Amino acid sequence: MGADKPRRVTATPAALDLIFRLQQQYGPVLFHQSGGCCDGSSPMCYQQTDFIVGDHDVKLGEIAGAPVYISAQQFGVWRHTQLTIDVVPGRGGMFSLENGTEWRFLTRSRTFSSAELRALDIVPPPDRGD
Repeated sequence: MGADKPRRVTATPAALDLIFRLQQQYGPVLFHQSGGCCDGSSPMCYQQTDFIVGDHDVKLGEIAGAPVYISAQQFGVWRHTQLTIDVVPGRGGMFSLENGTEWRFLTRSRTFSSAELRALDIVPPPDRGD
């Protein structure tokens, strides 16, 4: 994205470290922000060759060269938030590549400011004080 638009997805240094390790082991990876079902709302990490991006998935951006996608329906709900991929100790998602590393990816989020929403061409709610 351009310098004037905020990034829709970022990653913490710890998450970047794990992503780099997974890329060394598996090659190119991608993330899909899960919408529930088996693994709750965890960001799922897959080898790029093992995941078919859906016609209605939205690309949020890239972290460490790994594209990050979300379903269009979820994007509609979360379009006003910036997602940050982080890691915490624990077991990874059942189908996610970090499973077995004793770390798991976790999504943190923050609401974009009114100025950021305008930069993203999203009309902010009228009563926001930022």
